[in-house]
Amino acid sequence: MEGTDVEAQFKEATSVTAAATFLKVSASSRPSAVAGAIAGVVRERGRAEVQAIGAGAVNQAVKAVAIAIRYLEPNGLNVICIPSFTDVSINDEERTALKLTVEPR
Repeated sequence: MEGTDVEAQFKEATSVTAAATFLKVSASSRPSAVAGAIAGVVRERGRAEVQAIGAGAVNQAVKAVAIAIRYLEPNGLNVICIPSFTDVSINDEERTALKLTVEPR
């Protein structure tokens, strides 16, 4: 997923209701771009949810959360990350994704 894809997802995520918003991260996502999207969603909505499936995607997502924490510090936002699992349907097949919820402490 290139930076423009993350930007498009951010725009899409912010146009949907807060309960249904999440950012999808792939193994090819740029952590700094995802971090910017996470920080933007946290500033706009108060929390962000990130979903990743697979080791490479989880690696990029965790790096992005760590960078987003640094992006939000100058705004006085002290955020935490709450990991959990969620089931998603992809092509009529159930998969388990890691969900990272980023919200103020």
